[in-house]
Amino acid sequence: MGVAKQEADLRARMVEVMRAMDARGLNRGTSGNVSVRCGEDMLVTPSGVPATRLTPDQMVLIHPDGASPQGALKPSSEWRMHQGILDRRPDVGAVVHCHSRHATILACAGRPIPAMHYMVAVSGGNSVPVAPYATFGSTELAQAVVETLDGRYAALMANHGQIVAAPNLDFALAIAEEIEEQAAVYWGTLAIGGPSLLAEEEMNRILLRFRSYGQR
Repeated sequence: MGVAKQEADLRARMVEVMRAMDARGLNRGTSGNVSVRCGEDMLVTPSGVPATRLTPDQMVLIHPDGASPQGALKPSSEWRMHQGILDRRPDVGAVVHCHSRHATILACAGRPIPAMHYMVAVSGGNSVPVAPYATFGSTELAQAVVETLDGRYAALMANHGQIVAAPNLDFALAIAEEIEEQAAVYWGTLAIGGPSLLAEEEMNRILLRFRSYGQR
């Protein structure tokens, strides 16, 4: 497959993922953004464009130095966070950020998702941590998120939402959807006294099993 065709396919899939997040209630309005690795560069969604109005040609190409081609739309305000993750994580090919309701509730309360269900392990760890708060679009937020992920697939962002870093867009979207489900379950248990947590040894076993789960 040629380089131009690969980029075109990535642009089209980014639009599909943004619309899927909107349809599944993970985003509303112009919130949320996605990015993908594109050779040495990064493709990221533009700032302030609703998912229903996005088109493949609007995806913004960003070079390693932060520059974009002349005439490109303004990139998402969170592009530094996306670029920071991709720079630090060679295992990551795509990043999904959204403001899904229950994940955002927990993020606003500063509550990480503990080991209350085995599917918490989709995050790549025994829990889903919360990155410290920093102003959206800032280099401080980018650094806080990169450090909190620390090899994981997912984290919450204090007073903001959730972030997922994964090998590809499909994987990232699936994880974001599962993190929202786990956030909703945890939120529900808090109303009836809190969850019964799984032991660390059991979560470690689950993490090992997840490495070979499903179709390779």
